[in-house]
Amino acid sequence: MKFRTFVIVLVVVLGAAVYIFGVRPRRQSAAELTAGTADKPRVEVTLARRANAVDNLLLPGTLQAFVDTPIRARTNGYIAKWLVDIGDRVKAGQTLAVIESPEVDRELNQTRASLEQAQANLELARVTAERWKTLGLQNAVARQDIDQKNADYEARRADVDAAKANVERLEQLKGFETVVAPFDGVISTRNVDIGILITAGSGPELFHLSQSDTLRAYLNVPQRYVPDIHVGLSVDVEIAEFPHERFPGKVARYAGALDAASRTLQVEVEIPNRDGRLFAGMFCEVRLHLTTVNPPILIPSNDAIIRSAGTLVAVVADNNTIHLQAVKLGRDFGTQIEVLDGLLENARIVENPTDTLSEGEAVEPIPVAVAEGAKR
Repeated sequence: MKFRTFVIVLVVVLGAAVYIFGVRPRRQSAAELTAGTADKPRVEVTLARRANAVDNLLLPGTLQAFVDTPIRARTNGYIAKWLVDIGDRVKAGQTLAVIESPEVDRELNQTRASLEQAQANLELARVTAERWKTLGLQNAVARQDIDQKNADYEARRADVDAAKANVERLEQLKGFETVVAPFDGVISTRNVDIGILITAGSGPELFHLSQSDTLRAYLNVPQRYVPDIHVGLSVDVEIAEFPHERFPGKVARYAGALDAASRTLQVEVEIPNRDGRLFAGMFCEVRLHLTTVNPPILIPSNDAIIRSAGTLVAVVADNNTIHLQAVKLGRDFGTQIEVLDGLLENARIVENPTDTLSEGEAVEPIPVAVAEGAKR
């Protein structure tokens, strides 16, 4: 009986010891942990991710003809006939119009007669110089007279050269009576009609010739994207009148310096246009396919905290405390915004942070995916 009582007492003592030294401390710790967790604010967090390495930059531009030249007259006169009109495709050397220049024709005839006269005087001077040279060998005339005749001969020869040059000049002017195309292209403007008086150089352009088999557009690329620009970079040209089409092109060349006022780089883009569907003067948007070496970090726009001290982002540290990190923002895409500096990739960022969050505050982070799943 005593042994039985001893066993019962021993069991009671052991049970009490297990409760006191084992179960009760665990319950107290659990209760303290539950109370501590209940006091921490729950925040939704998302990871900071880098943007795609391939970026599409859309810039406005205007299509221009590869060669665009006004055709003007090089001689005075009247339009006798014109042979092409707007929209006509012409070849290099093709006649566009014919000018009548009666004054040039008369002056040319006169200079040709003067050339013949100069040639006759040259022949006479040559014969005279040779005769006096023969007489000089016979000591029949003075040496001074012989030199004079030779000088006259040289002067007459110079007169002939001058007359020839004048004839060639007027023949060129007469050749300009036929207006020809300097290159293959399309007539985009015609400002002539039969009988119109033409003044060389200062008059209005007769035609406007454009070469549009290849079009070009000039873009102003912001400094942010200058390192990604190179010759041969592929682009797509978008025209509002062709909503479901993109016309391929490439970067042909770019300026070697930025514009100091706008901090932009002028870039020339070439677009093939063999079928002639595109026209010079069209407004377009050019999409550049850029490959960024170090793409920026993207965060949701609502995660940025705008304060008087600057722009901040609430980052959850490894010990689940808040750190208000100063950042430098880039472009705003509406739902997302670029962070150019101040934030590391895969940092845990508080979604839609409240003004009550403070530096060093302990929080309970909840991944956005988990939170959204719980809501659904």
